Amino acid sequence: MGFDFIMFQTQAVYFLVAFAASGVLALVFKLVYQWMTPYKESDLIKQGNVAAAIALGGALVGYILALASALAHTTSLPELLAWGVLAGVIQIVAFTLVRIIMLKDVKARIEAGEVASGVYLASISIGVGLINAACMTS
Repeated sequence: MGFDFIMFQTQAVYFLVAFAASGVLALVFKLVYQWMTPYKESDLIKQGNVAAAIALGGALVGYILALASALAHTTSLPELLAWGVLAGVIQIVAFTLVRIIMLKDVKARIEAGEVASGVYLASISIGVGLINAACMTS
């Protein structure tokens, strides 16, 4: 058995399409997530606010964990897009519930640079992302 260049080309094209689609999904998730939060992550991060960076980083990691599972378990671009959108919606709903139930003053906490709140939000996001990822395997 030698190297099958035709098979490689076919798989490389799928890889590039899936990689590009995943990048777009991640960017859209990031933008929507930032739009949904009551504080301006970009401004806070530019000012050196570690809590905002941790919270946003955790949201991205949590989403990308689910997206990676979708990549591993889907067989078509429309299916990947559907799972990616669903995972993003679940992540944003989880943030909204935490904001309403657990951290009603999350805006003030993050803007004040309260690292504990950033870590808590990141942990919730990563946990939700892991559950999302596991649910996509069945």
